[in-house]
Amino acid sequence: MIQIGFCDDDLSILSELRVLLDRYRVERNVEITSAAFQSPLELLTEIERGTRFDILLLDVMMPGENGIDTAREIRRYDQSMKIIFLTSSAEFAVESYTVGAYFYQLKPIWQESFFRLLDSVIAECAKSGSMSLILRCKSGITRVELDKLEYCEVLGRALWLHLTDGTVLESGGGMDHLCEQLTEHDNFLRIHRSYLVNLDHIKSIVPKTITMDSLAELPVPRGKYAELKDLYLEYAFRRKQVFLT
Repeated sequence: MIQIGFCDDDLSILSELRVLLDRYRVERNVEITSAAFQSPLELLTEIERGTRFDILLLDVMMPGENGIDTAREIRRYDQSMKIIFLTSSAEFAVESYTVGAYFYQLKPIWQESFFRLLDSVIAECAKSGSMSLILRCKSGITRVELDKLEYCEVLGRALWLHLTDGTVLESGGGMDHLCEQLTEHDNFLRIHRSYLVNLDHIKSIVPKTITMDSLAELPVPRGKYAELKDLYLEYAFRRKQVFLT
């Protein structure tokens, strides 16, 4: 299910976008929910409450806070939302990319260009969604690319995700729920009730320790070394990785 938000102070534009989206739903046979906002304040209030949009069509020029400033605020809560600016002039194109905009749509909005844009951005959402994880962290809603997730650990009541670039994210979710989300990805293995590792980032396994690419050392539970080693080797062979002995 794709969630789309519209924000424009012009009611006629919001009405036009709803009509175009309804046509798109029917012609493409896709499930999309939408919400419309007449001001950045309404939109930001909803996002701060926890509402998440996959795609946001945002007017650049609005009374009070403009679209660019609104996008900067949104990025405090959500780094992965695909933001598309609505504008009557291409002069804001360069500035729009400073806030991680996906694209900008010139007004007036024609059906052909609108459909083509939605085709592109929805395909991008599907692509990034299949290889990423959406987390609600202290820093806001964050999309984590799975190939950059090295390992996860439980500390206290929090879940800590360690990324390959050294970033550490704190999430309130539980390890059991995280494992369920990653069931389809065979490169993730729960080695301990408090640890989940990405097999692609294991540097070495010895009887008491798994060393990750970052040189982080994770404990191997008593009596589990042989099982974990065999699971890792099976995964490596499936990936046709080469071993020298």
